[in-house]
Amino acid sequence: MPFDKDKFAAYLTTHAAKHAQHHCAKFVRLALEAGGADTKGHPIPAKEYGRTLTRNGFRAIDVADPAKFVFAKGDVVVMEPTKRGNPAGHIAGYDGKHWVSDFIQLDFWPGAAYKKEKPSYVVYRR
Repeated sequence: MPFDKDKFAAYLTTHAAKHAQHHCAKFVRLALEAGGADTKGHPIPAKEYGRTLTRNGFRAIDVADPAKFVFAKGDVVVMEPTKRGNPAGHIAGYDGKHWVSDFIQLDFWPGAAYKKEKPSYVVYRR
């Protein structure tokens, strides 16, 4: 099944807010659908999206240090939660310039707690 990274990225950036809305899984799911992904049976928690992504032709890639890695438009990161954060974890897509979930992130990490704790994550690419 074809996946349009440009439509995915455009949906992310046009629907992003200035600040986190705590609905990252919903926003990224809708962006995936805009790009042509089939999200039927998708999970609710962001941290469980790996299976939906791999079913749509995404594959996990090795990103040892996100600060030194060159991401590509259409990449998706799935993160485990921080110790005191939302137990659902986090998901975001890369639009070619920024990581975007339900807001445009400042960098790979969606907030201070994630940046400090650096919970485990998997980056998926199609």
